[in-house]
Amino acid sequence: MMDRLNVVELRHSLADILNRAEYQGERIIIHRRGKDAAAIISIEDLKLLERLIEEAEDRLDIEAARTALAESDDRIPYTEVRRRLGLTDEQEARRSRSRAGTETV
Repeated sequence: MMDRLNVVELRHSLADILNRAEYQGERIIIHRRGKDAAAIISIEDLKLLERLIEEAEDRLDIEAARTALAESDDRIPYTEVRRRLGLTDEQEARRSRSRAGTETV
């Protein structure tokens, strides 16, 4: 079970709460006026959550694409889709680098 703190308790013990999340992997729920408002979790948990969300979104996208393909025999070539969306090779390369985390400004 996760610890639950109200905002006042959080203010008084923020350093301790951060240490518990960072070093002990604890997950702490912050509530305000009786309602859960936020959570403090470790960076490792955040990265895991983001990866799981991305994988779930990918599965949903694949399923939607399969459904769309099953609904029609019409096909549009990839190059035509890119042209209609106004994507150039440089824009696509930039998007790929951004997704890979290698984008430079």
